[in-house]
Amino acid sequence: MKAISTIILMTCLLLSPCINAQVNLKNLQNKADQVLKKSEEPTADKTTQHTSEKSSSGIASVSADGKILYVSASSGSNSNDGSKERPFKNIDKAIKTAIPGDKIYIAGGRYMGTLGAGFLESDKGLQLYGSWNEEFTRQNISEHPSCFQPDNETARSSRKALLKFTRDVNGTVIDHMVFDGGERNAYSASDGVVKGIEGGRLLPPTEKPSTGYPTVGEPLVQFVSATTGGDVTIQHCVFVNGPSFALQAGHRSGKFTVKNNVFVANKMAAIEIFGTCASTGGPNTLSLCGEVEIANNTIVFTWSRLKDFLDMGYGIRIMTKCAYHIHNNVIGGSILAGVDHTRFNKNEWIKIDDNIFFVNKDKDLHYSPASNTRLRVDASDFADLELASATGNRNEIPQNLKVNKAYLDGYLSARYNEKIDYDPNSSANQWREAMGLNKQGTISSSATMFANKYPWKDALLLFGNINGYGAQ
Repeated sequence: MKAISTIILMTCLLLSPCINAQVNLKNLQNKADQVLKKSEEPTADKTTQHTSEKSSSGIASVSADGKILYVSASSGSNSNDGSKERPFKNIDKAIKTAIPGDKIYIAGGRYMGTLGAGFLESDKGLQLYGSWNEEFTRQNISEHPSCFQPDNETARSSRKALLKFTRDVNGTVIDHMVFDGGERNAYSASDGVVKGIEGGRLLPPTEKPSTGYPTVGEPLVQFVSATTGGDVTIQHCVFVNGPSFALQAGHRSGKFTVKNNVFVANKMAAIEIFGTCASTGGPNTLSLCGEVEIANNTIVFTWSRLKDFLDMGYGIRIMTKCAYHIHNNVIGGSILAGVDHTRFNKNEWIKIDDNIFFVNKDKDLHYSPASNTRLRVDASDFADLELASATGNRNEIPQNLKVNKAYLDGYLSARYNEKIDYDPNSSANQWREAMGLNKQGTISSSATMFANKYPWKDALLLFGNINGYGAQ
């Protein structure tokens, strides 16, 4: 028995190098397969189980081991599992499935929401990465844009912002997406028609079009005041034909970054971000909620609230309770001013540097140093203001800006006309007066152009026009 045990032991010792070698070889092969598989992915696709918790500050924490969900309008199905091989069909399906820390990769195509809902809504931070090819190996907004573009039929039942955040936003990233309100808006068939541009002037929500449904007067992308705060980044996107603000956001804490985007033909303001944290210093004091960086954006053709061109129409609105750094933007064609600084935010929180301004119809900056005071300032005079920084700004026409020429021609010659038809001595008004009734007249108004639909594909041409300035 002892002899047999000895033989078995010697046999094991002789065979162990071969067995170990085979095990090591198999391990190396497994590692090589893993490296190869990882190299084929646009980014790591981690699928481990994870959860999200809230910190003591109330801001949702972002999990570091997020996975990737995939969406394709052309090849996806909402019954799929959202993997690269079996993507979802709709963005909102991925939003419902994702948790904070997850990424959503969206292939190029047109999206309108599940069953044509016409809007996206989230109560959690999202990471949306659009404009991938169908293989999810290349991201390019010019070649295969992911366009959230509801049609006018969706305005029949859903009258919301295209994308709306209602609660937690920490860690949100919106990247390489096109948000276009032009197909959902209602436009006049006869008033404000510009040769070479589809349709006439934008109709307000209160004015019913001859066919279809009224304009939905909501921002393209909106972060409501109740959002809990945290870091947000919006980059490499296009915002076009917004019937209200293109981007309107309440910001409670952290850093809100808006960089390398194109904003075209939006109404009231392209960007409005306001602080929502509580003020603790008593009456007439401001608390600093967070930081806002607005950099390398191209902002053109921002229209007023109404067709009379008298109210709103700003590229960027500086609101209260936030520190702003506005730099390296191209801002032109605003009905009023490129930047509005009339909300009495603290000057020591404001930096406006190295921007190009042009053809803003009521100066480049509106500035209120005191109550009932509104100064209209050219870019060349910004340095005279008592801001934290205001250097390198200039007013010049960018020769290489690839705007639609028909739209530009209509904008430059845009006029508002008002006609009053009132005859106090008419027989009708004399009879009204005799009976103790008010006299009456009529007022008719028209605009040669007002927030007409900009061709969204032409907005994509505005990337990379000016080295170092505007959207790159």
